[in-house]
Amino acid sequence: MGTPSDRAPLAERVEELLAVGGPLPIVAAGDPVLRRAAEPYDGQLAPALFERFVEALRLTMHAAPGVGLAAPQVGVGLRIAVVEDPAPVPDQVRLARGRVPQPFRVLVNPSYEPVGGVRAAFFEGCLSVPGWQAVVARHAEVRLRARDEHGRAVEEVFAGWPARIVQHETDHLDGTLYLDRAELRSLASNAAMADLWSQPTPERAASALGFELPDPSA
Repeated sequence: MGTPSDRAPLAERVEELLAVGGPLPIVAAGDPVLRRAAEPYDGQLAPALFERFVEALRLTMHAAPGVGLAAPQVGVGLRIAVVEDPAPVPDQVRLARGRVPQPFRVLVNPSYEPVGGVRAAFFEGCLSVPGWQAVVARHAEVRLRARDEHGRAVEEVFAGWPARIVQHETDHLDGTLYLDRAELRSLASNAAMADLWSQPTPERAASALGFELPDPSA
């Protein structure tokens, strides 16, 4: 556990961010904070400041808009993330991707492990890499362990798109961007995605761009 003097710079950084008001600025790829493992959270922020910071993460995620946001994405190297997905997608997409609504959650010191060996590949993007998407093969089902905003233990199995969100945000806390796991031949601008690759699954993109997809039955 850090000393009070160790904690002060992080608390001061958060106070400075919150003083501006409104959504927080999102850090873009290239900033070292996105490439460092975040510090485990053990009370570096006073309870009232922690509550305000979590609310600012929620506001920023909604404004972006996104379905998850990790503290390093706003320049704060703590293992804290928020997720929420109303899943406003057509039924065809919902069924293909296993995308179901997820309530707002705060994840403190999260970690995950795969459940089974099945992997699923879909295009995904990131608020810290604006304007681009790429196909990432991820575990189709994971077990999440974390604490919530009240310090209560969380252990839950996620499947489909919620599992993808959990992996993406937890990766941020380890200094990993989705591009580190992506099939780079699939990299596409948002404009190309809208024009060419808006299908529920990436098989057509894989054929045209020349990359492999995992065997869904493996």
